[in-house]
Amino acid sequence: MMNYKKYAPYPLVTLAGRGWPEKTITKAPIWCSVDLRDGNQALPVPMSVDEKVAMFQLLVSIGFKEIEVGFPSASATEFAFVRRLVEGKLIPDDVTIQVLTQSREHLIRKTYEAIRGAKHAIVHLYNSTSTLQRDVVFRKNREEIKAIAVEGTALVRRLKEESGNTGIRFEYSPESFTGTELDYALDVCHAVMDTWGASSDNKIILNLPSTVEMSQPNIYADRIEWFCRHIKKRDAVLISVHAHNDRGTAVATAELALLAGADRVEGALFGNGERCGNMDIVTMALNLFTQGVDPELDFSDLPRIREVYQRCTRMDIHARQPYSGDLVYTAFSGSHQDAISKGMKAQPSSPDGLWAVPYLPIDPQDVGCTYEAIVRINSQSGKGGVAYVLEKDYGIQIPKWMQPDFAEAVQAVADMTGAELTSDQIHDLFHAEYVKLREPYALKKCQIKWDDEDLERNDEESTSISCIVQAVKGDLSFEAQGNGPLDAFVKGFVRVSGLDFSIDEFAEHAIGRSAGALAVAYIKIVCADGSVSFGAGIDSNISLASIKATVSALNRLP
Repeated sequence: MMNYKKYAPYPLVTLAGRGWPEKTITKAPIWCSVDLRDGNQALPVPMSVDEKVAMFQLLVSIGFKEIEVGFPSASATEFAFVRRLVEGKLIPDDVTIQVLTQSREHLIRKTYEAIRGAKHAIVHLYNSTSTLQRDVVFRKNREEIKAIAVEGTALVRRLKEESGNTGIRFEYSPESFTGTELDYALDVCHAVMDTWGASSDNKIILNLPSTVEMSQPNIYADRIEWFCRHIKKRDAVLISVHAHNDRGTAVATAELALLAGADRVEGALFGNGERCGNMDIVTMALNLFTQGVDPELDFSDLPRIREVYQRCTRMDIHARQPYSGDLVYTAFSGSHQDAISKGMKAQPSSPDGLWAVPYLPIDPQDVGCTYEAIVRINSQSGKGGVAYVLEKDYGIQIPKWMQPDFAEAVQAVADMTGAELTSDQIHDLFHAEYVKLREPYALKKCQIKWDDEDLERNDEESTSISCIVQAVKGDLSFEAQGNGPLDAFVKGFVRVSGLDFSIDEFAEHAIGRSAGALAVAYIKIVCADGSVSFGAGIDSNISLASIKATVSALNRLP
């Protein structure tokens, strides 16, 4: 047994009449990307200046208006990157860069050097306020820790006034908010607000990070609602959240925090960041999108975003990453494939135009993905999936009564190889299984003549056929009449071969829409002894396609 008694449950919040469970997110938050700071510092090989510029330009193209670009006092690379942005005039007028600094004088001064000349900037000051870090790391009491925050804030304010740059804003984070007593976090933030001179005209960003995710998302939401209720001058404050993913629920944490009153969300593309990562902004934004809420970020070209992200960070994206992974729009399960196939066919006739396809909460095309790999085939796949692939990629619409027969053939190959079958392999197998069969019978010659001058009559044997069918024991030649070419062929073949069978099911269609399109026919035959067989034939002449399908079925008799 694992020693679960080493751990204690996270304390609950006493919050009467909590309001967040009754609310709905109807508007996107203020987004702030931390890819270039929190995401970058978590990389085994941090981004170079050129890579950071490419990432910054990507974030701008997505629509981020606030981007934390680094910790410029921490390294020469970080400082050089911020200067590249400013001096190279790479920051659009409607974008605000954000820079992080600890509450230490020389670091704050270095930070101001880095942003000199920036039109809009947020100076993000932090110090850890958690009980554990106070006691173990800093060995300081509450008042001493609060003094660090106040002194840092005072210096940030003084340096802003000295710079004369009215475009500088201020953000304060009581780091490890989730490990900090609520009353103490509030006390520190009030002291910082007073020092900054926060007002409705000079708002302060108070960032309440889940630096380490320590509780269920609902408890974090309770903490945010409690904080929003008790903070003074609520109109002077933007409440921001910065959720990490240690428990795997960072997106839920951020979403519930919005319900609880947060105004702003910090996160990273694809959840990049320390330990288990930051809150995944792609996932959260597209969650809003699927609820009919404008995310105010453009993820309509996820493949491009993925490519730049992977090139700059050298990080992979999991195949099951929500919305972004290689396999998230792919079904291998037979029942899923069948439902998706039917949903895709029904979607164009949706009366309200709303997306409604089983197992696909979002239209892949909305994020720049195609329908190419929605259904992929392996040993877990079913008849509906196999039929969907053939129809989508090759226009071959196997009728429902024949789908189980071909699916059995596909599954036999998948079981034998233990691998996924490509669309080409399935198409080749269809031809091998039905169309290309030449034994024991092969159609060598077939001439069709319509004898009845009244083309509207179909109740008499008005069609004549002359055929030669190659057989193992010698050619079978015959002439016969029927109410159509197929009926005539069956009558003639039964007479000369002695094999008694009848047509039980028949279907046909053109492959494509051009005048010269090929036709495909599908046949199910039943013999006098009860044996059943399926066949398919392809020809430019639909009558010959149906006869070839019959020969195919004869070749597949057990």
